[in-house]
Amino acid sequence: MTSRPAPAPPPESGPPGAVTETSGEGSGEERTAGGGAVGERAADETADLLDRFLAGLRRRIPRLRALWAHGSLAGGDYQQGRSDLDLIAIADRPCTPDEERQLGALHATLDRTDPLAAKLHCSYLAADETADPARIHLTWAHRELMRRTVTPVTRRELHTFGRVLHGDTPAALLPPVTDAQLAAFIRADLRDYWRPALEDPELWLQDIWVDLGLLTLARATVTLRDGTLISKGEALAVLGELGAPDEVIADIRNRRYGPAAPPPPPGPSDALARRADLTRAFLGPALDRTLATYGHNSPDALG
Repeated sequence: MTSRPAPAPPPESGPPGAVTETSGEGSGEERTAGGGAVGERAADETADLLDRFLAGLRRRIPRLRALWAHGSLAGGDYQQGRSDLDLIAIADRPCTPDEERQLGALHATLDRTDPLAAKLHCSYLAADETADPARIHLTWAHRELMRRTVTPVTRRELHTFGRVLHGDTPAALLPPVTDAQLAAFIRADLRDYWRPALEDPELWLQDIWVDLGLLTLARATVTLRDGTLISKGEALAVLGELGAPDEVIADIRNRRYGPAAPPPPPGPSDALARRADLTRAFLGPALDRTLATYGHNSPDALG
């Protein structure tokens, strides 16, 4: 719900949780956005990558104000090697062109030396440029530098369960998102991005489109209904309630939570074509129903 699968597999998002303090300066206590201690640490390999990434950032951004995690890593639904590492860095000022090149080099170096780094995504915001959700910011994603927004969904995640890896909390630097802003963004995303994407059958032969298309619908429906954010695991149950095909739900669940499987042979197959047809046949009417039901409502209006 925080990102889109074009042209490459996008970042993820997830439910409330918290993360290891990785700056090396603190007590080692894990902190949520609210500063409380939490339970289990991330897997050692992920923690090591985050340590090295933060150390590299601090060398290249001397006045780094904060580094936060959102998405699955923050929300307790992180699956190492399958989930993306979704991060936000806050600097004291905008990066210079030279600093941007150095950041790109840092990401590229990590990518060459650590297989988990291919899934590390980070947006870079200046502390005085955090207010406008429509503003674009320097971002490393899908193995390249680009510029994109930090959406209202990501902002709500950060305030609700963002993990503080270094520095200040989201509440100290990031304006909150109202329920009306959140609902308006989600409705526009379903209407203007996901609904038109169904017109391209080739997209839906890919795992990432099937997964995010269905999970985004389920999570968006819950948020539009009552204002809460749910994990991808929780969204699988909601998909059943919405009438999604059982075999497609099982396929998503197995690839996200089941044992590792060898990659399928290249090219389309009858099984992929069937899955794509089932997904599109369900998702189009389901999107239309959600938009019709919540098209003029938000959690604010629902009380």
